[in-house]
Amino acid sequence: MTVTSPSSSFTHFDGTGQAHMVDVSAKLETHRVARASGVIRMLPSTLALIESGNAKKGDVIGVARIAAIQ
Repeated sequence: MTVTSPSSSFTHFDGTGQAHMVDVSAKLETHRVARASGVIRMLPSTLALIESGNAKKGDVIGVARIAAIQ
């Protein structure tokens, strides 16, 4: 089994696995409207893992931040 870093699979991660914005200025403009709400429930140990920055899939807070912006 070959393990790849997040940056080799996803354009929204840098070489260290941190999430970052990607230039999408070449894409055609579209009008979109969205409304969302939600509740997140998790074990205290899950929250501690996210806050530590050592989650298996990378920067959870950074990905959430980008998702909120987009």
